[in-house]
Amino acid sequence: MNFKGMEFTETKILNKRQKRDIIFLWNQEYPKKLQLPTLIDFESYLQGLGDKNHIILTDETNTVRGWLMYFIRDGERWFAMLIHASQQGKGLGSKFLNLAKRRNKELNGWVIDNDKETKENGHNYKSPIGFYQKNGFEILDEIKLEKKEIKGIKVRWKKDGTIER
Repeated sequence: MNFKGMEFTETKILNKRQKRDIIFLWNQEYPKKLQLPTLIDFESYLQGLGDKNHIILTDETNTVRGWLMYFIRDGERWFAMLIHASQQGKGLGSKFLNLAKRRNKELNGWVIDNDKETKENGHNYKSPIGFYQKNGFEILDEIKLEKKEIKGIKVRWKKDGTIER
């Protein structure tokens, strides 16, 4: 699928270049506290997840500019998504989510609910809560992720629009 010079591709398995591109994106776009320093760290993260499906956005040089993965964790369908800063605000994130929604009845994610975290480049990480609300996700602020390095809240989308609490 082509989108303004970009191409979306779906796969179950990532090649080494795709993994390296995704690690670069991860470390550039997520808060510094969540960095994955090596390929081994990324592969270890992936290994703990079931039924992984990847949607990759590549440019004309075949460099990964965005990535969405949906997977099973603790019996629920979860997702993670990254888009290069230069590609944000162009509708690509919504396109990613729509592709994932077509293949799933439910998507769950963790999001940081404040703009206080710092990225690798020193800029503040902007909370994506408004983006997910705009894309039909329920904000479950009573369900919190509290780890030593970061805090977040759960977001959920369900195909029929019902939310179980």
